[in-house]
Amino acid sequence: MATTTAFVNYVCEQLNSIGAIRFRKMFGEYMIYVDDKTVVIVCDNIAYVKKLPCIEEMMGEAETGNPYKGAKEHYVLDIDNAVFVQKVVGKLVEVTPRPKSKRR
Repeated sequence: MATTTAFVNYVCEQLNSIGAIRFRKMFGEYMIYVDDKTVVIVCDNIAYVKKLPCIEEMMGEAETGNPYKGAKEHYVLDIDNAVFVQKVVGKLVEVTPRPKSKRR
C-alpha cells in the first residue's frame, strides 16, 4: 500500500507550528523535512521517527516498526495527537543536524 498525498499533507499540517515544513517523494514513499532537517518518514500511511535517546522517554510506550525493508527500527508516531507530535518532532529538530551541502 502506497502513501497517499492527502496523508502526507495531514502529517505536514500537524507539524506546521514547528518550523518550515516540506516533503519529498523518495524511495516510493515520503520524507518530511522540518527546517531542512530530515525528521519524519512516511511509508504506507504511517509516520515514523528515528529511535533516538532524546525521545526515548516520550516514545517509550509507542509502537515500533520498520518503514521499509532493510531499515532500522523506528517509532511509529501517533500523528492524530498534534500536541504530542509537535513535542516529539520539536525535540528531534533540536538534535538533528542540517545535512551538509553537496559540492559539485
